[in-house]
Formats: sequence, structure tokens, C-alpha cells
Amino acid sequence: MFIDQATIYVKAGNGGNGVVSFRREKFIPKGGPDGGNGGIGGSIILRADRQLTTLMDFRYKRNYIARNGEHGMGSNKTGKSADDIVVRVPTGTVIKDAESGKVYADLVDDGDEIIIANGGKGGKGNAEFATSTMQAPRKATPGTLGEDKTIQLELKLLADVGLVGFPNAGKSTLISRISAAKPKIADYPFTTLIPNLGIVRYGEYKSFVVADMPGLIEGAHEGRGLGIQFLRHIERTRVLVFMIESITEDPKAQYKTLVNELKSFNETMLKKPHLIAITKMDLADEKLKKTLQKISFKKGIPVIPISAVTGEGLKELIDTVWKKLRKSEHR
Repeated sequence: MFIDQATIYVKAGNGGNGVVSFRREKFIPKGGPDGGNGGIGGSIILRADRQLTTLMDFRYKRNYIARNGEHGMGSNKTGKSADDIVVRVPTGTVIKDAESGKVYADLVDDGDEIIIANGGKGGKGNAEFATSTMQAPRKATPGTLGEDKTIQLELKLLADVGLVGFPNAGKSTLISRISAAKPKIADYPFTTLIPNLGIVRYGEYKSFVVADMPGLIEGAHEGRGLGIQFLRHIERTRVLVFMIESITEDPKAQYKTLVNELKSFNETMLKKPHLIAITKMDLADEKLKKTLQKISFKKGIPVIPISAVTGEGLKELIDTVWKKLRKSEHR
């Protein structure tokens, strides 16, 4: 199951208390202060792990609580500090405050980490307060409280190219042809219920990652259909491919609707380089093909007729995507 959002509670351990203690040795009935400091409480650390692909584990465990540091002891012994708790999350996870929405971190690369809740500091024992004028202090301080907060984890897939289109636009079929991904394919809406990633090989040593998103429908940014659940995954992509069916009644209107949905969700997405793929050309008759050749969607936006079934236009599509990816690296 693909889970891309989760809310969890994290609580770092409290620091141990400092202790009041005096040396009590034979022949030294009134020894000096030897109370030790308290140990440090365990912290909660979130660490990105590229081996993980979903937040599903957080459906079953939602509370992460670290141990407290131990109290100080006599003979100037410091209490033992508690171990930190490391919570692994997928690469591409955004960490937010559940109430305010404040972003604490965006863990993009494998090994990225953040201390999301710091353990409390240990209190001071009375040995720390000894001075030339106060040789027998009876003062010690308690450990400080560990931080606690409720946080939201939001996974955004890491892909170079995002396929955007209405249900049944041919996204799954395309990704199955140009990569080794094997998404579910059927001739009915919302076959794709989870994002699929595919690695497209380009030349001998180059490659890029394509994300096949569940189809958008008008009103997706307001929660209609399934698209709203996955629009966030498109935010990380560098290039967008708008997929329009050749047999649709009004290709330009469909393109406009898709653009409006992205704009309503996050208008910065439209600043990404993009192109238009006219899909299912194997179903278009000669008259329709001539009509499609005359359509201009937007100045400067490449329009490539393709058929994932026959292979028509796929090489041109991949070449064009690669050029746009290379160009985006130098922006």
C-alpha cells in the first residue's frame, strides 16, 4: 500500500537531575560535595533512507518516546545519558509542524537527517556549585524537559519527469513502454491508484526517472477525483509532459483544464519546462491526424504525436524530454 502522509507524536527524554551528595570516607567525616550531574535525555532523529518508498509504517506506530537521562550520583558520577531514537523515513519526506504547517526540514537525499526533538539537558550536582566561599553547597538543579511535538510527514516522490493527464490518457501504457515499470493497465478511469516510477534509459550510460500520476479531473485541486492526493508529487519534477488523447473532442480545452488545475494547486509548477504528447495516435484516422497537425496549444511548447501501442513518436518524445532536462540543469 502506498501511504504518502502521516502524523506522529515525538517526545524526547528529560534530562536527569543533579544530586546533592558529600564525601563520606573513613577519617574524613565532613568531606566536600561530590554530587554528580544528570545525564542527557534521548533525542528523536528523523533520517532519510532511500530503501523506503512509503510512510505506511507510521499507520501502525505513531508515538516515538525517548528515555530520560539517569540522575547524577555521589562520588561525582554523572548519570548515564539516554540513547537517541532514529526514525527512518523515505527520501523526499517533508517534515512539518502538524498545527502551524511550519516546515522543519525537507529530507531529499539519502542520509539527510534532522533532530526533530532535542533531549533535555542534565541538571547540575552540588559539586558544580562549590566555591572558595561556599564549600558545602546543598544545591542541585533538576534536568530540563525534553522537547515534544506533533509533526506531519509528507512524502513527495523524487522524479525527473511527471506525466500529467486525464484518466485513460495513456500514462500507464506509456511508462510501461519506455521503462521497466509494470503499472496496472485497463480501459477504465482511475486504473492508476498510486504513483508509479519508471527509469528510462537514454543512450548507454544516461537515464532519468518518470512518474506516472493518477489521472486529474477538473476540480482536482479542490479534492475531486484522486488527483489532489498526488499533485504534490509533481512539485519535485523538473519537466512535465501533458498527455492529451488524440480522440478527445477538444484537445485545447483539455490542455487548458490541466494547466488550470496545476495553477490552482501551485502556480509555480507552470514555470517548469513542459511539452505536450498527443496520445493514442493509432486510434486516429487520417482526417483526425491532419486536424491535429494544425493545432497550436501554446507558443514554444513542443507537441509530439505518439502511440505507446505502435511506438510512434516515442523516440522523439524521449529525445525532447532529455533535452529539456539537460537545459533545466543550467537554469
